[in-house]
Amino acid sequence: MSQTKQVNRQFLLASRPVGAPVRADFNLVETAVPAIKEGEVLLRSVYLSLDPYMRGRMSDAKSYAPAVELGEPLVGGAVCRIEQSHNPDFVVGDWVVAFAGWQDYAVSDGQSLLKIDASLAHHSYALGVLGMPGLTAYMGLLDIGQPQAGETVVVAAATGAVGSLVGQIAKLKGCKVVGIAGGAEKCRYAVEQLGFDFCLDHKSENLAEQLSKACDNGIDVYFESVGGKVFDAVFPLLNTKARIPVCGLISQYNATELPEGPDRLSMLMGTLLVKRIKAQGFIVFDDYGDRYNEFSEAMGEWLSDGKIKYKEQIVDGLENAPSAFIGLLQGENFGKLIVRVGPDNLQ
Repeated sequence: MSQTKQVNRQFLLASRPVGAPVRADFNLVETAVPAIKEGEVLLRSVYLSLDPYMRGRMSDAKSYAPAVELGEPLVGGAVCRIEQSHNPDFVVGDWVVAFAGWQDYAVSDGQSLLKIDASLAHHSYALGVLGMPGLTAYMGLLDIGQPQAGETVVVAAATGAVGSLVGQIAKLKGCKVVGIAGGAEKCRYAVEQLGFDFCLDHKSENLAEQLSKACDNGIDVYFESVGGKVFDAVFPLLNTKARIPVCGLISQYNATELPEGPDRLSMLMGTLLVKRIKAQGFIVFDDYGDRYNEFSEAMGEWLSDGKIKYKEQIVDGLENAPSAFIGLLQGENFGKLIVRVGPDNLQ
């Protein structure tokens, strides 16, 4: 069923995943389009962002944000049109970014909405290069990583929504950039299109050896979003006073138990001490939301000057969101993953 003016399709959390999510964890229902009150606006989703953090929100484990309740719509950022407005700050037809979730329609009082310039060529960019992933890359690398010209920066998930931008920003700052991605096609793209110096396939059996050769002067900044065997390959190569911005650990999101093997925590902590390494996690809007304008101005200029390249993978149809999300957690996406929920103008 396509988007209509009469029905609100919603994906509800049917069950909490054990390990990797499956289609049965998502329940598609049809409800009435909600009515708005004074001061509110009715949002219609056009683009829905799919992001790894959503897996954590499906779990009831304690985290930085509340879990989605069973039977409630899944959360997510979206680019929306204003369909109805009882709020003087918004008119019908305005483009906004909202935390509208996996559904056609949502209601907002306007306070958390971010207006999008109607002249923006690709409104979906507000969910990627000019949105949360872009802000994550920019602030994580520049504020926590603090790369200096001539240093070596290693980027996990190098062709993803965040990693692809991290590597390009690091190149703009004069760094040597080594990416790690899944598959030869992605690695070629990172080098030939994004300008990375090297990109290594994390599926390779000798990843650690390849990384050691590529990073012949060690690693000064490692932008972490994966964890697992990628971090295992990086860790021995970290230089004294290396910096590790941590925005995610996607390899662990579906884990149901600790990995097998010896307890290496003491070795990790000892190395952090001896080498004076800084590893810092961050939640981008909690920690850097007040610096969005700084980021937006810089990234917008780089984009317009052709200094930053950006790739989207757009999936058509809200009904395809679960399979696309499951694939995202398995590394099947190539670029920023977006679901086109409805048309720009709904007749």
